[in-house]
Amino acid sequence: MQISESRDKKHTPNKSKRKPKGSIKFKISLNQEQKEAKSVIIEKPLSVLRGSAGSGKTLLACQIALDLLFTREIERIVITRPTVANEDIGFLPGDISKKMDPWLSPIYSNLYMLYDKNKIDKLISEGIIEILPFPFMRGRTLVESCVIVDEAQNVTMGQMEMAIGRLGMGSKLIICGDTSQIDLKNKKESGLDFLNTIASRIDDVNVINLKKNHRHGIVPSILEIYKEYSS
Repeated sequence: MQISESRDKKHTPNKSKRKPKGSIKFKISLNQEQKEAKSVIIEKPLSVLRGSAGSGKTLLACQIALDLLFTREIERIVITRPTVANEDIGFLPGDISKKMDPWLSPIYSNLYMLYDKNKIDKLISEGIIEILPFPFMRGRTLVESCVIVDEAQNVTMGQMEMAIGRLGMGSKLIICGDTSQIDLKNKKESGLDFLNTIASRIDDVNVINLKKNHRHGIVPSILEIYKEYSS
């Protein structure tokens, strides 16, 4: 896994590569709701993808990113997610890669479900798929990239502003989150809901809500009971 800590070099995308013919064959097919969401996300530089646990937010974002990469619409995939409620990852043993492993498992799982594991691992080792922790994001300009901010309900207002500010030319940002799963000590610090305000004022920003559950059928009903209990 490559985690970059330095400022991006001047990037000149290779537009001379021929695009593959036909659609990319993924191991999992999108349902109608996801296909409709994808068509909207593809048209906008910044999309907010919301939905309850099991709605397939991260999987859809990863599928879109891989599709854009394999069709050579972008040069790189950049994925970031907060380390739960605290971006300080110094308390875990090992190097940066080892420290981030507990938070990266869901990302790897979605990528492997979508495409060949060996191919994904090769893209990661080459830095074409890059994991970028929040502490190393400042100063970067992410060009010709599909940037995924996962678990965005645990991203603070300041972190969200910084992440959006990294977006460079030819890039797309997909922010995935669910405000019912906030793990921050102060839930008001979450920067996810404020994106609704931004979307209401900026035409090139949209908010999409996924409703279909992709986990066991009993999950939505149980989560609804938890929501009633905590309200």
